[in-house]
Amino acid sequence: MTDDPAILAIAVLGGLLAGIINTLAGNGSAITLSIMTELIGLPPNNANGTNRVGIAMQGVTSSFSFVKNKKLDLRSDLMPIVATVTGAIVGILLALNVSNDQFYTVFKYLLVLMLFVILINPKKWLRERDPVKIIKHPLALPVFFALGFYGGFIQMGMGIAFLVLTVIVLKYDLISANVLKTAVVAIYTFIAVIIFEWNGMIDWKIGLVIGIGQAIGGYLAAEFLSKDPRAQIWAYVLLIIMVIVAILSTFRIIQF
Repeated sequence: MTDDPAILAIAVLGGLLAGIINTLAGNGSAITLSIMTELIGLPPNNANGTNRVGIAMQGVTSSFSFVKNKKLDLRSDLMPIVATVTGAIVGILLALNVSNDQFYTVFKYLLVLMLFVILINPKKWLRERDPVKIIKHPLALPVFFALGFYGGFIQMGMGIAFLVLTVIVLKYDLISANVLKTAVVAIYTFIAVIIFEWNGMIDWKIGLVIGIGQAIGGYLAAEFLSKDPRAQIWAYVLLIIMVIVAILSTFRIIQF
């Protein structure tokens, strides 16, 4: 990795922004992956593996904030965490042996569908927090397993997909969905880091530099979600923006 102070500063600041976006909405990896491939020159496969380092670091700091502020209860959220992480392990192992290139053609149209779902009924996204989480929905286990599989196999857009399904299908409020998303992504990303490192696909210097920014951004965003009464509105607005950006990017209207 270059020792150019300007590039290092961009890497840390890009990681900071990605950490905030990932914690409040999703798709912050568009920033970090672009820095790794376009600015630093890392090969795409190595960038994919290296990107997991920052996501893991961000997950630790944001989850710490959520636990500290009593927004995350690992015991009551154990079932969705286990189901999602199990699906992610299956997806990660499959990704090592099966190309997912054809999925990207379908993915951009799924993003358009998700945007309509998000915009159709804002009240579902801005509902008051239910202090008692009841995971008795008949689709809960298959939904969490499928989300984990998707995140392990593809990763791109995982945060957006997680929020759409947990809020619309399982009736989570947006903040609770973000908190749970942060925890499960952090756990399965650590597993992904081990697997990618085993296969020699991580540049630790790049990953740690960008990860410093992501760790700080994740913590700041988690504190905001936990304490600011306007957080749900801002998270909803940012989610819409990031879905639109993802659509423009996948249809190559804009390039990162």
